[in-house]
Amino acid sequence: MANKNILLIEPAYKNKYPPLGLMKLAQYHGPRGKQDKVTFVKGEDRTVLDTYWDRIYVTTLFSFEWKKISEAIDFAIEASGDQPNKVFVGGIAASLMHGEFLKEIRWRGVRFVAGLLKDPPAQSLQLDAFEEELYSDDLASQPIEDHIPDYSILEQTDYRYSITDAYFAYASRGCVRKCSFCGVPKLEGDLYDTPSLSRIVKGIENIYGAKKDLILMDNNIVASPRFKEVIAEIRDLGFERGAKLQRGKRAAVQRRVDFNQGVDARILCKDPMFLRELASTCIKPLRIAFDHIGLRKPYETAIRYAHQAGLCDLSNYMLYNFHDSAADLYQRMRLNIELNKELGIRIFSFPMRYQPTDRKDRGFVGEKWNRYYLRSMQIILQATHGIVSGAPQFFERAFGNSEEAFEQLLTRPQKFIFNRVWFEELGGQAEFEEYRSLYSRLSAADRANLLLVLSNFENRHFSTLLSGISNRKVREVFRFYSPLDDREERQIWERQKAIQTEHAAGCMLPDDERVEDAGLELNPVSA
Repeated sequence: MANKNILLIEPAYKNKYPPLGLMKLAQYHGPRGKQDKVTFVKGEDRTVLDTYWDRIYVTTLFSFEWKKISEAIDFAIEASGDQPNKVFVGGIAASLMHGEFLKEIRWRGVRFVAGLLKDPPAQSLQLDAFEEELYSDDLASQPIEDHIPDYSILEQTDYRYSITDAYFAYASRGCVRKCSFCGVPKLEGDLYDTPSLSRIVKGIENIYGAKKDLILMDNNIVASPRFKEVIAEIRDLGFERGAKLQRGKRAAVQRRVDFNQGVDARILCKDPMFLRELASTCIKPLRIAFDHIGLRKPYETAIRYAHQAGLCDLSNYMLYNFHDSAADLYQRMRLNIELNKELGIRIFSFPMRYQPTDRKDRGFVGEKWNRYYLRSMQIILQATHGIVSGAPQFFERAFGNSEEAFEQLLTRPQKFIFNRVWFEELGGQAEFEEYRSLYSRLSAADRANLLLVLSNFENRHFSTLLSGISNRKVREVFRFYSPLDDREERQIWERQKAIQTEHAAGCMLPDDERVEDAGLELNPVSA
């Protein structure tokens, strides 16, 4: 039954890592598997409509990319010749929102696969032997989840992922935690060990050559009973501390291990052994989650243990818009600045806006946040490229020197935040100072009134909102929230560009150390 036409589709969203699930499916179907002809596309590549496809797979990632995911599924059905039974959809969103996908009448007949493909292929893909579906008799071969990913398919698309020169693997799946904001418990379940890491890494190397980095996507590796064995295996694979990769006559390059989902401070703080073990590899950066201020003590202990072990390049994820407040987030960011200064280390933070794992957009607003604060936070992060710099001068410039200053910053007219250099240092200074003077005269009740108006603020409704404000002081301040027109915006940007670039330089990190998604491509100012 070889020589079938298999189409793999990744939706047209922006993402940093290549689609590991599709790469494993490509290996299952490709020349080392079923010997089918495999084609991979990113988005709607209409050149594939001229081919008859025996099966089409669509992967999914974040639930808030519902629109682009929907477009990819619709395109897959079109490519199938309106035979939806040939279309299979899986991945994170399809698993966490399985019921929502099944509800769509236009997708009736499409196979939506929840969870990992860790059973025999025919069973994982829900193939029907009675209907004699392609490979429905494959009930005994290796699970698709355990296949070596096929890197060759990445050459078939013009889309360039930030990271490809790396082994992508898991040493464990699942997690011991049941955090309500996380989709892992539903997607992968309890913590369990995966098949040999060495088998995957050596298998990739034998087929596609040596890779510079090792990207491990474990959700909580330090909770694994095999933690020390896994670390020893990583060292044996050539990723010991200071390791370099030599390729032919070219200069040797520094290797890097990255547990890109982060490690658990609540476990790290129990014994310095965990950090000593991690430090024996070429880990960079060490990523530690700091999801709420209640984790301050274990987090700080973990950072100090990391410093003692010689780990000075650190990164962390900071969840916000969940149960936290703006003050909570500021305290966490500020702690890193203090630790950097005290210990002489470098911690870069990545604030990650919480979205329910089954929501179709990014519109969720936490109980202690509001829409205006969230848009302001996004504008600040756009200016810092999504990073909270470890340098005090850059931090205070971006986020203020106190919790109160941070909240006042979030409340500012967003044109003042987006064009900060212009309004604080250049031609817009007089307008900005007038706003600050009037804002400082507002009472606590006035500021609460202003915030209530801002919570439902949209640029296109500015005039309507202004006319509806009865409080004179609030109305005077609200005048400054009038949006700039496109011509004004362009002129300001041209004049502040050089200074803005200089400031952004203090927040730069290599792409391979950034997070997968921070929502920075959205334009909150145009709302």
